[in-house]
Amino acid sequence: MTDKKNSILVVDDERSMRELLDVMLSREGYEINCAESGSKAISCLEKKDFDLLLCDIRLGDISGIDVLRAAKKKNLKTVVIMISAYASTETAIEAMNGGAYDYVPKPFDNNELKETIANALQLKTIEQEKKIIDDELKKQLHFGKIIGNSPAMLHVYNLIRQVAKTKTSILVTGESGTGKELIARAIHDESDRHDKPFVVINCGGIPETLMESELFGHKKGSFTGSTQDKKGLFEAADKGTVFLDEIGDLSIHLQVKLLRVLQERAFKPVGGNEDISVDIRIISATNKDLTKEVIEGRFREDLFYRLNVIEIKMPPLRERKSDLRVLAQHFLEKYSLEMGKKVTKISSYAINLLNNYQFPGNIRELENLMERSVAITDTNILLPDSLAISLHKRRRFVEGVKDRRFDLNDVQKGVSLDTILEDLERAYIMKALEFSGGNKNKAAELLGIRYHTMWHRLNKLGIETKSEK
Repeated sequence: MTDKKNSILVVDDERSMRELLDVMLSREGYEINCAESGSKAISCLEKKDFDLLLCDIRLGDISGIDVLRAAKKKNLKTVVIMISAYASTETAIEAMNGGAYDYVPKPFDNNELKETIANALQLKTIEQEKKIIDDELKKQLHFGKIIGNSPAMLHVYNLIRQVAKTKTSILVTGESGTGKELIARAIHDESDRHDKPFVVINCGGIPETLMESELFGHKKGSFTGSTQDKKGLFEAADKGTVFLDEIGDLSIHLQVKLLRVLQERAFKPVGGNEDISVDIRIISATNKDLTKEVIEGRFREDLFYRLNVIEIKMPPLRERKSDLRVLAQHFLEKYSLEMGKKVTKISSYAINLLNNYQFPGNIRELENLMERSVAITDTNILLPDSLAISLHKRRRFVEGVKDRRFDLNDVQKGVSLDTILEDLERAYIMKALEFSGGNKNKAAELLGIRYHTMWHRLNKLGIETKSEK
């Protein structure tokens, strides 16, 4: 229930729809007025200011777009949400460009519509929403390029503050794409070494035959082709920070040499006889379970304890979904600027689609998705049709679910019932579409549901299908 009785004008030429919306929204605590035609809606708008206009696109006399224009002409602060059973990109663009907050296709999910209305009234206008997001971005850029204020990220920020001024070795753990290098850079930038080198070494990206020379340097003539002395990356990082990315990929041979660097802060270059002393801080990162690697003999236990003095765990994006909207907006603005486009907003239904996706590739995947989406859209508002979540990725996700065995005893560890049910629903719908050759009518029959219900669930889950002729 809302604390304030916001006023809503519902405009639809279907009596049953007006009655449904009247009852549903009145129960939410809103003051509801209804109009069965565009002309009556405009008459209502002339007599009274409404907080929100909920208007069908197709009306008996004049277009819902005309009602939208009349509402905005009367009062720019009136928030407008357009609804229609005849969804098309063209009408959505026209509505959004005309100042609508969002465009909702019929049949809609009642809870999603109520959430959209609540969000719209809270933000009030597109311009206010944009300002709020901009303010959030400025407020949440706590450390360099790190964005987000979810509880999990606030914990990470607190750890960064605590360890930045120390010389302690840090191990940053987390799945690929979670932003482990950003954490390392933030620690360096917050430390007393911030004006000294920050050297990134990808332990899995340099061939093992070259790695020792890259790390420690070499002397002239130490091997074929070494025509002059070369300074290694550790020496180049003196007084600064070395970030060892994917430390779990380092060979046992080099693990021994790295251990000596950590213990003595000195090393010998390849072919050299004298130690080179360095003052460096080591931050390492991995997406592997190093404890398991130690047990299985692939990683030295003594090195593990030297590196893992303080561990910072980066949460996957699926565990910080409250940060998703501001992250998506950040990447939207970044690539809009790079591509010379003016894509300024993500529709709330596109955000819902993002929230229903698990992002196995984490923030790196979200950034790539937003870059591709901006590239293919030709509008200034990112709509679900332009959201480039590829079908093969959805299939891969579903294929990972179809053979899943559910153990009820997992409940004692804590589970997400919503995720389990969504996984099953997606898997069954995809299989029904497979058996029906992509025909949504036939798929709905196989699942024992109506076509409109099928359409709604496809939209809710973000499942793309080929158009039916």
